[in-house]
Amino acid sequence: MKSSNPVLSRIGAAAQQPRYTVPGQDVPTSYTPGGYPEVVQTGHRDVMTLDDVVVKTITLLGLTAVSAAATWAVLPYEMLRPVWIGAALVGLVVGMIISFAQVTNALVVCGYALIEGVFLGAVSKFYNYFFDGIVVNAVIATLGVFVTMALLYKTKVIRATPTFMRVVMGAAVGLGVIMLINLGIWLITGEASPLRSGGPLAIGFSLVCIVVAALMFVVNFKQIEDGIAAGLPRKYGWIGAFGLLVELVWMYLEFLRLLSYLQED
Repeated sequence: MKSSNPVLSRIGAAAQQPRYTVPGQDVPTSYTPGGYPEVVQTGHRDVMTLDDVVVKTITLLGLTAVSAAATWAVLPYEMLRPVWIGAALVGLVVGMIISFAQVTNALVVCGYALIEGVFLGAVSKFYNYFFDGIVVNAVIATLGVFVTMALLYKTKVIRATPTFMRVVMGAAVGLGVIMLINLGIWLITGEASPLRSGGPLAIGFSLVCIVVAALMFVVNFKQIEDGIAAGLPRKYGWIGAFGLLVELVWMYLEFLRLLSYLQED
């Protein structure tokens, strides 16, 4: 399962490069403290906006939900594990390509959402087989945390300072490495490590992951806000939407695990 998220900061440098000053386009007039150019509207320009990011995010979530529902409906129980392993590995590779290469192609990003839907559909059906109702509870918890973090960011209760961004992103990368190691152990041995065995250590690890995933929402909000302020092209809205999808999937999976640990006899 992938664990890291894309960052718009990788394209911040590109945003600072001189822009074409042809009629009808925006031109940078000064630079913000964060290094992003402030722009003055001189005419219509196809730039990234908050509304566009929201629409793209809803599109990705819709594709993921439809793909997950279809997988749940048609996939027999005995096929759940091989399908979710395959989808997880493919999703990991595609997600890393999108993240590191900053892919903004809508078809690629939407394809990733469909792959994630297959993965989530298989995993969710598996968990629900043993813990009836756990999927609904995990979805409610995930959306609840997302809305809460959005409100805390909007009201500036939590501020995405440079130090905050570095610490949270460092923690997310560290957890991502640990989770990849755990995944490798499980694939090789077929046994879960102590961090995923359901004991007190596993519960604590899932709680840490949930907290870091929640804080990563703030990082994503800030990166989207900075991308809009920098006047990035509209296509980069797919990167912002992709980042939110990755964090939502990560948090949902951690809630599934945590709730399953708490419900075990």
